[in-house]
Amino acid sequence: MSEKSRGSMTRRQFAQTTAAAGFAIMASRSGIAQNNVDTLKFGVIGTGGRGFGAGLNMLQGNDNVKLIALADASEGNLRGSRERYEAIDDPNIRPKIDITDDKCFVGLDAYKKLLETDVDIIVHATPPYCRPVHIEAAVDAGKHVFTEKPAAVDPVGIRQFMRAANKAEEKGLSFVSGFQRRYQTSYRDTVAKIKDGEIGEIMAARAYWNGSLPFSRERNDGMTDLEYRLYNWYNYCWLCGDNIVEQHIHNLDVINWVIGAPPVAVIASGGRAWKPLEERYGDTWDSFSCDFEYANGVHLISMSRHWNNSHNAVFEEVTGVNGKSSCRDMAEDDVDPYIQEHVHLVRSIRGEEPYLNDGIKMAESTMTAIMGRMAAYTGQRMTWDEALNSDLSLVPADLSFDKDYPVGPIPVPGA
Repeated sequence: MSEKSRGSMTRRQFAQTTAAAGFAIMASRSGIAQNNVDTLKFGVIGTGGRGFGAGLNMLQGNDNVKLIALADASEGNLRGSRERYEAIDDPNIRPKIDITDDKCFVGLDAYKKLLETDVDIIVHATPPYCRPVHIEAAVDAGKHVFTEKPAAVDPVGIRQFMRAANKAEEKGLSFVSGFQRRYQTSYRDTVAKIKDGEIGEIMAARAYWNGSLPFSRERNDGMTDLEYRLYNWYNYCWLCGDNIVEQHIHNLDVINWVIGAPPVAVIASGGRAWKPLEERYGDTWDSFSCDFEYANGVHLISMSRHWNNSHNAVFEEVTGVNGKSSCRDMAEDDVDPYIQEHVHLVRSIRGEEPYLNDGIKMAESTMTAIMGRMAAYTGQRMTWDEALNSDLSLVPADLSFDKDYPVGPIPVPGA
């Protein structure tokens, strides 16, 4: 289940070939929806809790948008999400919901059917395993994109996601990722001040996401392997990328943002100490500790873990020659970042703000987390170039509700 990389790519080449797909102003954009419609129509792919929330955030933040389509592999997820949307009685939101039976799609190919509709924007919030395939298909279909993080679960998926982000830039399609800290006023203003030299040259950094297990679910009677894997997706590496990729990525992204680039190498460790050896806990680890090295000599000490009944800490910190910062301590929050990221997306589409495409930043931070996981799993020092060019592919090539998908084995360094 691997794909050979299409030639070797260095970190410098990666930066050079993808820089144009970052934040940029474009004089001519074929994808400006304001040229076509007054009301931007959108659909949600992945209608679980985060999908429902992201769709609601789009409705809360923007006028002249309308939710018209839903897609999910699970009929129960889709039905529950539709009922929640249609139960909303807020007069500022209710008129913007117009979901009909013919635009509700269920199954592993449901995303394809939604992309055939006349939506202008997709809100993507599936488990991470399918994100590269779905996002590339969305861009090919000419849709603007909001997608939750992470970008992928393996290097093969990262390269596919990068191609999609670059293609979106070529088409003038706006592209926003679910790194809400990048749209949070306290972070945005503080990071800007740090970059302007407020605490001097950065010497070191720390980032933690130490918390309890988000969820693990028992298998319901009659569930096939794939139904259960999707239902309990947070506990399988090929579906979520492990906790360093799915969750700790937020903290790693902040440090990359401050430094202005991803790290060049990492040494890591970790393991599975708290989770019992049961199917519901899958094959993921419950702790990672990483020492990331950046090109400018800065080291980031990173910790992430899922341990119930333990000391929790979620934060980012950078140390400069003139002081420390939590990366959000020099400004106050004034808006909900979960809503604001959708506001910026729509403003970009309508030409009210500069063209926005942060897909490559999302890919870089996801690759940072994947690199940390690879170093920990193998027990080896991992460089950016080695990780990015790896042919590692975790996602099964053939997904079917009629097939078996055994769990494990749990990774052991050196094995």
